[in-house]
Amino acid sequence: MGRLATLTRRTFLFGSVALAGGVAFGVYKVKQDPDNPLADDLAAGEVTFNPWVLIGPDGITLIAPHTDVGQGARSVQALLIAEELDLDAGQFEVAPGKPSPAYWNTAMALDAVPFPPDDQGFAARAARGAVGAMLKLSGQQMTGGSSTVADSWEKLRRAGAVARETLKLAAAQKTGEAVDTLSTASGAVVLRDGRRIPYTELAAAAAKIPPVEDVSLRPPSAWRLIGKSSLRLDIVAKSTGTQDFGIDLMPEGAINATVRFNPRQGGALLSYDDSKARSMPGVRQILPVTGGVAVLADNTWNAFQAIAAVQCEWGEAPYPPEMAQHWAAVESSFTEERLDKRWRDDGDVQAALASAGGGETLELEYRAPYVAHAPLEPLSAVCRVSGERVDIWASHQFPRMAEQLVADITGLPVEQVYLHNLYSGGSFGHRLEFENIRYAAEIASKLPGETIKLTFSREEDFAHDFPRQIGMARVRVVSGEGGITALDIGIATPSAVTSQMERAGMPIPGPDNQIPAGVWNAPYDIANMQVNAYRVPELAPTSSWRSVGASTGGFFIESAIDEALIAAGQDPLAGRLALCNDPASRRVLEAVRDMSGWNDPLPPGHGRGVALVVSFGTPVAEVVEVSQQDGRIRLEKVFMAAEVGKVVDPINFENQAAGGVIWGLGHAMNCEITYADGMAQQHNFHQHTGMRINQCPQIVINGLESGGRITGIGEPPVPPAAPALANAIFAATGQRLREMPFSKFVDFA
Repeated sequence: MGRLATLTRRTFLFGSVALAGGVAFGVYKVKQDPDNPLADDLAAGEVTFNPWVLIGPDGITLIAPHTDVGQGARSVQALLIAEELDLDAGQFEVAPGKPSPAYWNTAMALDAVPFPPDDQGFAARAARGAVGAMLKLSGQQMTGGSSTVADSWEKLRRAGAVARETLKLAAAQKTGEAVDTLSTASGAVVLRDGRRIPYTELAAAAAKIPPVEDVSLRPPSAWRLIGKSSLRLDIVAKSTGTQDFGIDLMPEGAINATVRFNPRQGGALLSYDDSKARSMPGVRQILPVTGGVAVLADNTWNAFQAIAAVQCEWGEAPYPPEMAQHWAAVESSFTEERLDKRWRDDGDVQAALASAGGGETLELEYRAPYVAHAPLEPLSAVCRVSGERVDIWASHQFPRMAEQLVADITGLPVEQVYLHNLYSGGSFGHRLEFENIRYAAEIASKLPGETIKLTFSREEDFAHDFPRQIGMARVRVVSGEGGITALDIGIATPSAVTSQMERAGMPIPGPDNQIPAGVWNAPYDIANMQVNAYRVPELAPTSSWRSVGASTGGFFIESAIDEALIAAGQDPLAGRLALCNDPASRRVLEAVRDMSGWNDPLPPGHGRGVALVVSFGTPVAEVVEVSQQDGRIRLEKVFMAAEVGKVVDPINFENQAAGGVIWGLGHAMNCEITYADGMAQQHNFHQHTGMRINQCPQIVINGLESGGRITGIGEPPVPPAAPALANAIFAATGQRLREMPFSKFVDFA
């Protein structure tokens, strides 16, 4: 694909350090599997075969360590184990398990290195191996990067198969029958004569047998669950309003708390006057916390009212206070000094731009704003510090790092910290941060023996969010009768990944592949193409947001490709197909062409736009159809196709895909965070408005299955949405939108 990025000194050093680290730790250590955390607390008659399966006389528990933030993670993990263990719905419980090195994420290495996921060259494989070794040795359990299914696909099916074969061996020893004459079905070992022995009756016997590790996974022809829509474990509770989320947890005797911080992120609390708040109803205590104030009260409402009455004097922001300064910093970062890495350097771009070959040279500029995570459930956590133990209840995507943070705050060994990972009402990257856990632990450590329930107000959650990075692209492109012959694109953004990981105490060296994500790995064969990433000095602190850098990079490149193809007189979809040299990407483009009736005429005032973005290894193409009615834009239809290797659970696949489309469209239409006097100006959904139900178009989803590498669907539908919408609006109106949110320039019906 011509995407081998130029090897910079920083990349070389990163790879060398990673490789040296792997050698220093030793191959033996890397090959060792972490201890099974379930083995520590077995009750009488219970057996665990591996970190994912626990069976006792009273039932079966499957462990789903990937955090469920609404994406159905618990259900799909359980499905993969149940497929091999021959369990039916209702025959098992699902638990997140205690955070453990055993649950380290193998798939994250794909996106943690500066190579495309499909690059199988020596350097790419060596880098992934080194990062994978470090992830395993550090035991980093994490949910993110659309990696849940990719990480779980092999290991969880194998966990179920090991349990199945060990239970069969236990049944063979108990009955005297040959193990190869036994089978399993519906939570039981089935004997030759049809008699059934439930797994729960075999647990004690199986506990005396070493797990059978030499197992084979079932072929696709034998799958009962994979590839078929299933009822999510949480769907009934969520549909009836009975699902408990983190914010619903209220242990008996808990004290409610809320916090207020300097609205200028990272600014100091200089002083505060709580004299009025102390006398308000229900107030128990007012405490200073790092960077702010906490109020403890008998209920959340009283805590919210009291904290609003605390008079605070705040310090200045540690970043430029006004948006004009933020944009000026971005604009001035297109320099050699700020060059993070040249990610693609095909042909001779400068010569091609200089000659142009009779084609037209376009010079284009695109902008993307800060946007908030804004999950429906604000941040919350419950924490109790008692004696030599800390318990904390919250939803988090880095549970072991969260435990280490609590250990650092309380001064107790991390082995004495217990995170109980809960369902959450959305994340979109928000629960990769630690603010709720940090402050719940800080308050609880000052009140040993008390249970503290910390709840952020919606307004504080917005004000203290670390939003998606601001960004800008400058593009020069040559297009003519022969199509696009040269493309020079520079992307300038702060590094959200660096900002996030430095706050977590885990800085990542080397170039940030999320700055040019969706651009450097674009599946286009352009003879002369250069992609430069420029690292803007950190402005406001930022964080990973659903689809991270591809959410901006996809908008940049797919808008530019569209403009260039139209300038060359080419059809935008056919032109992309002519450029595309990746088979999977071609398939998704062809799919949306056929699904949308791309070549069929549209009524006057209608327009279609297309975009193709590869993120997290998943190529996604989208066609958006809009109409113009009374000067307002209405979204009519969206057609989306994605290549994920295998659609494990079709209905959940469709839910995640449609949700990603809506997320991407809604934020492109309406959302941005702006700063004035160092403070975020948007504090709730009336100021940061997603798509309304009456604005939602018809969405048609197609999951393509090549049988190749398994990839995710949680984030990849987001990046193509914005450019496909912008391109559709151009097709309908002739107006080009090069800056988000689009509502600055057009009205939406």
